[in-house]
Amino acid sequence: MRVSDFDFELPDEQIARFPAQERTGSRLLRLDGPTETISHGQFADVESLLEPGDLLVMNNTRVIPARLFGRKETGGKLEVLIERVLEERKVLAHVRSSKAPKPGSRIFLADDCIQAEVTGRQGALFLIDFDEPVLPQLQEHGHMPLPPYIDREDGSADRLRYQTVFAEKDGAVAAPTAGLHFDEVMLQRLKDKGVEQAFVTLHVGSGTFQPVRVDNIADHEMHSEYIEVPEEVCEAVKAARARGNKVVAVGTTSVRSLESASRDGEIRPFFGDTDIFIFPGYEFRSVDAMITNFHLPQSTLLMLVSAFSGQDAILRAYNEAVKEGYRFFSYGDAMWLTRK
Repeated sequence: MRVSDFDFELPDEQIARFPAQERTGSRLLRLDGPTETISHGQFADVESLLEPGDLLVMNNTRVIPARLFGRKETGGKLEVLIERVLEERKVLAHVRSSKAPKPGSRIFLADDCIQAEVTGRQGALFLIDFDEPVLPQLQEHGHMPLPPYIDREDGSADRLRYQTVFAEKDGAVAAPTAGLHFDEVMLQRLKDKGVEQAFVTLHVGSGTFQPVRVDNIADHEMHSEYIEVPEEVCEAVKAARARGNKVVAVGTTSVRSLESASRDGEIRPFFGDTDIFIFPGYEFRSVDAMITNFHLPQSTLLMLVSAFSGQDAILRAYNEAVKEGYRFFSYGDAMWLTRK
C-alpha cells in the first residue's frame, strides 16, 4: 500500500485558518461505513446521533503554549518548539536556527525573560534545561503552537479556541481537534440525555503533522506519544459494549488511546508511550464510531480513518467535502464516521 493511495486535492482557501464563530457552529459530514452512504448536516446533529447509554470518549490533554522565540548567546536568532516536558525544568524540543546550538550553550528566550541551557540531543530533538520551572514560564511568555498550515501568528483568541473546554492535563503541543467542536452546553445536554462520558489522555506531539516520508506505508516508523487509559475508562467501554451501546471516540487521539489499550484483544489500563500505527487492514477492537476533523493528504491520520470506514469511501467523502466547500484541518469542519 502506497502513500500516494491516500491523496486528494485541496484548494488553499478551504484550509481553515480561524475557528468558526461558535464551537458547535461547524458543518458535519456523515459517512456510514457499512453502506458507504454520505450525508451532510451541522455539528449539532451529533446530539441526535448519540443514544442514551452510548459512551463518548474524549481526550483531556491540555495544549501548552509551547513555542518560544529568542537568541543564542552568540546573538543568533532561534525558535524553540517544546515537544515534551520531561521534568519540571527539563524538556525535549525542536530548535530552529541558522546554526544548531551546541550542548553546553546558553539560550535566552522571550526577550531574555527566560534562560536555559542546551544539554544534549536525542536525534533531531534537543534536550534543554530551564533555569526555572518551565510550565509557568510558558503560560506567561509562550505562544500557542498553531499547526504549520495555519500560516499566521497566534493571537490571544487562540489561547481559548485552540483548546478543548474539557482540557485538564498539560502536555500537548497540538490540540485534539475533534474535541474543539464541543462546548459546555452541548456536553451537559448529552449528559442529560443519558450519554456517558469518559476521558483518556494522549499528549499530542508535533509528529502528528509530519509527512510520511516512505513510499510503502508499511515501512513508516510512527512517532511515540504518551497516553493514559485508566481502569474506569476500560470498565466503561466494557459496560457499553455489554449493554449493546456504541463506543464513540472523539478524535483520532482517543481512537489511538483506546486501541493501544486493546492490543491484546481486551481493553486494559495503559499508562505509557504508544506508537500504534493504524492503516487499512487493522482490526478495531474498542471503537464503533468516531468524530473527527478532515486530515492532511498522505497523513497517518487519513490512513487511520481509511482503516475505520473504508479507504475508497473516505477518499470519496473527502472529494465531496472539497466540492461542497467544507473547511479543512484543525479549525475546520467535522466528520461522523461509523466503522466499516
